[in-house]
Parts: sequence; C-alpha cells; structure tokens
Amino acid sequence: MSEIRSKARHRRSRTALAAGVPLALTAAGVMSYGTVFGVGAQSEAAAAGAAAPAWAADTADGFASVNSLGQNGTYGGRGGKTVTVKTLADLEKYATAAEPYVIVVAATITMNPVGKEIKVQSDKTIVGAGTSGHIVGGGFFLGSGVHNVIIRNLTIRDAYQGVWNDKDHDFDAIQMDGAHHVWIDHNDLRNMADGLIDVRKDTTNVTVSWNKLGNDNKAFGIGWTDNVVTDITIHHNWIRETEQRNPSTDNAAHAHLYNNFLEDVAGTTIKSSYGNYARGKTKMLLENSYFQGMNNPVIKDGTASLVQKGNTFVSTTGRNESGGTAFDPKTYYGYTLDKTADVPGLLKSGAGPRSSIGTTATTAASPKAAAATTLTVAKDGTGQYSTVQAAVNAVPANNPARVVIAVKPGTYRELVKVPSNKPHVTIQGTGGSRKDTTIVYNNASGTPKPGGGTYGTGGSATVAVEADDFQARNLTISNDFDEAANQSLNGHQAVALRTAADKAFLDSVIVEGDQDTLLLDTAAKDRLGRVYMRNSYIVGNVDFIFGRATAVIDGSVITLKKRWNGTSAGYVTAPSTAANRKGILIANSTVNGNVSDRTFHLGRPWHAGGDASLDPQTTVRNTSLSAAIKSTPWTDMSGFSWKDDRFAEYKNTGPGAGAAGSERPHLTDAQAAGQEIADWLGDWTPTAS
Repeated sequence: MSEIRSKARHRRSRTALAAGVPLALTAAGVMSYGTVFGVGAQSEAAAAGAAAPAWAADTADGFASVNSLGQNGTYGGRGGKTVTVKTLADLEKYATAAEPYVIVVAATITMNPVGKEIKVQSDKTIVGAGTSGHIVGGGFFLGSGVHNVIIRNLTIRDAYQGVWNDKDHDFDAIQMDGAHHVWIDHNDLRNMADGLIDVRKDTTNVTVSWNKLGNDNKAFGIGWTDNVVTDITIHHNWIRETEQRNPSTDNAAHAHLYNNFLEDVAGTTIKSSYGNYARGKTKMLLENSYFQGMNNPVIKDGTASLVQKGNTFVSTTGRNESGGTAFDPKTYYGYTLDKTADVPGLLKSGAGPRSSIGTTATTAASPKAAAATTLTVAKDGTGQYSTVQAAVNAVPANNPARVVIAVKPGTYRELVKVPSNKPHVTIQGTGGSRKDTTIVYNNASGTPKPGGGTYGTGGSATVAVEADDFQARNLTISNDFDEAANQSLNGHQAVALRTAADKAFLDSVIVEGDQDTLLLDTAAKDRLGRVYMRNSYIVGNVDFIFGRATAVIDGSVITLKKRWNGTSAGYVTAPSTAANRKGILIANSTVNGNVSDRTFHLGRPWHAGGDASLDPQTTVRNTSLSAAIKSTPWTDMSGFSWKDDRFAEYKNTGPGAGAAGSERPHLTDAQAAGQEIADWLGDWTPTAS
C-alpha cells in the first residue's frame, strides 16, 4: 500500500456524499487477507447471504480510489451477498448479475468454450480462496459503463493456442472496454492467447497492483483510442518473461507506474522487445521501478511525456528514454514508494495470490505481521460477547498483535474504553454500512457521576481510546446527549469519541454529536499523538473537532448542524496544539450542513487552562466549503488572538471559500508544500488491519 498522502481532489467533479454511501479507502499497497483466504471453501454458491469476510471491506488505492464519474472509489461487491463458487455456471451467474456480490472462487474453473470471457457487471468483487481460485482457458470482460469491480487473488491462465504472436484469438485474462473504477490486485496472469490485461476504449480509474504477469507475448496494453482520458496506476507488479506491452500506454491522460519489477531472464526463449512504453499523448510518471535484463527498458515516442525518478537498470540494453513533463500523483491520491533496491525481493515474495490467513507482503523495514485475533460482538447472543466493552476487556494486557473486535449490526448503548495497556485493537462494524453498527451514550461534561462529581469534557466520551495503534472502521460513534432537555445542567460538552494515543486510524466511520464531538488528544502535553481519519463523517456545531493531537482529516465530510434551540452558530475546530507540533489538518474534504449562511467559523485557538505556551494550529486545504463558513473564518477565544497562532487555508473551493487577506491568511505554494499529510504523519503509514 501506499503512504497516505493527499493533495488536491481529482480534476473531475466531486459529488456531494450522503451518510452511509460506501467511500473509497486508500488501501495499503501491502495487504492482509482475512478469514476466507487459506481456509478453503465451506459451501457452494447456495451459501449466498453469508457474512462478508473482513477483506471484503478492502478498497482500491491509486486512480481507482479517486472520486469521479459518479463513483467514489472502488469497493466492489461490499455490502452485497457473499457467495462461494466452484463451477463455471455459478461464477457466470453471479458475475453477470445486476446486484452486488462478493464472489469467492474456491476451485479450478475451466472456461467452455476456450477463450470465453465472462461479462462482469458492476459492483462485483471476484476473489480467489487462498491459492485455489484458478480460471483456465479464458477470463473476464468489462464492457462500456461497467464500474466498481475488484478482481483479486486469482490465477488466470492457459488460453494459449500455440501461436506466439496470436492475431486470431483475442483471449485475454482481463479485458476492459470503456469500464471505470477497476482494481486488479494480487493475481497471477499467464500464458494467454493475446494479452494478459487490456485497458481499452477510454477505460479509466484503474489500479493494477501486486500482480504477477508472465509467460506471454503481450503483457499489458493501455489505450487504443484518440481520446486522452485514461487515468491508471500500476504499482508493485512483477512482469517477467513477456515480450511486449510491459505495458504499452497509448493516449493515457495520467499513467503512474511505480515499484514494478520487469525481468527478462537470460537464457530463455522469450526475449523482451521493450519494457515500459509511452505513446501518443500519454503523460507517464515512472518511479522506483527495477529493470533486470530488459531490452529497451523505457521508451517513448515524440508526442508522449515520460518522467523517470529513482529507477534501477541492471544488465539492460537499448533505449532508455525520458522527456517532457508529467504530473504529480499526490494531486489525486496518496502513496508510498518502497526503496528501489528492495523491489525484486519484495515482489518475488509478495506478488500474486496469497495463501494463508494474515499473509502480507512486507518491506525489508516491516516484518511480517502476525495473524490478527478476531473477537465477535453481537447483541443477539450470536457472538462471543454481547457488549463491545466485554470484548475489549478480553484483550490481554500488552497484547503483541492485532485484535479485531468485529461488531455485528445493532445499537450498543454503552461506554467503551480501550486502556493504554491494550494496543493494536481494531473495532470494526460488520454491516454493509457504517450506519448499521452504532455505539452510543449520552453523558455530558456536567452529568453527575456515580459516587459524586461530574464527568468533565474528556470523561463524557462514549468511546475513549488511550491505547496506541488503535483503529475504528465501518461504524458510528455517537453522543446523543439532549441539550434541550438538560438546560439546567452546567456543562453541555458531550464527546462522542476521544483519542489520547499515538497512531489512531479512523477509517470510514461516522462520529456525531453537538458540542465537542471529536476530541483528538494526546496522552500528555509532551507526548506525540497522531490521528489519521479518512472517508468519514463528523457532525457537530461548537468546537466539535478539538484537542492537541497531530490530526489529519482526509477525504471526509464535516457536517454542520444547528444548535439545540434551532440557531445557526458555531466553530468547526478548536486546536490546543503544543508548540513545535502539528495541529489539525483538514484536507480534500467537504464542509456542509443545513445551517444558515455565514454562521460558522472554521476555528479558534483553545489555550487549554489558559496555557500561553500552546501554539494552536488548524490548516484547511483543498476542501469544499459551504456558504455557512464566515468570510472571516477564524476568531479569538478566551482572550487569545487567533492571529498569534497558526490558522490558514490553501486552495479551498465552494461558496464558503474566499480570497486571501489579513483576516483570511492563505498558504503560499511553498508553505503548502510543507503542510501536506505526510508532514503530519511523519514515519507512520496508516494501514488497514
């Protein structure tokens, strides 16, 4: 996977998001498969309706993750039924169905007739069970308009008809003609009659990652259209013993190739004629890839742009070209570059189908992770525990490896605390929507505690996280304290989620409340506490994103709501950042809500306890702001001037955006280059697990 770095949104229009709509995850370049892989199939296709395995929530990175063409990322059949297939009839039945499916291929399926390409429809995940999923003698076809398709962990092979440069049999492993939002990941594609992958006829928003492509004349063709629309990411693929199209990229608007290993083994009958090829009006960026023994490893024609960075060439001959200007992928999505020298070993061990639970490709600096333990929670008694806190209590102190608390759909009215001695915990809803699983309570700062006193702001949290390396995914965390009914109570701050730890990853969640909804804190003033939140919703009105954490809110929707008495007024952020630390960064997001125009500030400085040594920071960049945002978006707090602290914007859009001025500072391009997501996260790469 990729490092979580993100800049501006995609050049195509970004649509408004509604709560509960599946959002794209910037999935890791290395991935861990869940419980289906490696355990074999337990049932035939008649098992439709079985609970989706953990990996079914995985979504694409790269251009397949970008919100465009009305499709926000690539998540396949997530939310649909999970079926296991062992026959051609069942595979075709579910792959061509109109409704979403997660289709687990648990056998060798031979195409009949040879060369058959199943016409996959939208909203499908087709994935092999362990290494047992083989498609022999044919493949898959994705036609015009087909979108949101994931093909993973399969071996697709042996449609070869005995003619090396076969002009008569267009038998591909995966062919796309006019499709969009497709993720091809961890497959082994080989020995087909024509190409292994064809991306044709304006197909776009494609990511091809961690595959083995081999023993074929034509590996990978892209384009063959006069239009220049294709956006494609190709990373961590091992392309070996293929002659041409490795890939050949024609008229691609943006082709980002990185950390691939192209290998022509000496002494074999297959000789490479060329490696990566940019043609027509293609703009290609080629980074940290490794070329071994290739003839003409990198070529371009006179009209294409091809920029190389950090590539390694060993025993190569012939043309090695570059020229023109390309593009910055971080304008569209985040990613991490592995060291070029590590690429051959990394891909030899990690590309292609994975066989066992918890298997993951790893970098030299990242040892192989232990398999996660899963604890199930269900209100109806069908899980190991009936409350989330009971499952947390069952996690052993100082647990060395990931524990996933899988919470079945339902409303869990309880307080949850993950103490500091229980790291590596994931709380994950198992429903099709993040709305299906809700953890909710109604304490406020002024709520009396049993035994005396009140909870205080931090103590009011429905979910409190004090353990490092925490993750929450696919659920709602809420505080439904009723301000209108409790006007006599002194202290209406009511936190839904509090984090006071390092490396907290909040992924595809809803956090909702009124005042002080999301408290992003640290264990102590001198402790680093990083939070990365993506593809999520935050709902509130007063200081509802606040605290001293180094926090990133990326690709999310911040919804402003009216106060208990129906008035519109509030503040989005209230950072209390320690000096020399990063504060709150909101990037690539949307601020909206059913409130009056020009009634909300983007933030104000919270010098907690009157501490003048603090240096609060909020940066809002590349974000769509509704008309609710004031034209002077920052304001003072408790006698501290926002102008003495760090508040700025960069390239925001929408009716709430405004020109730079003394009351509305904007970052320069040079300043913005130092205020990106990677600058906040440092050496931490959030990875779903």
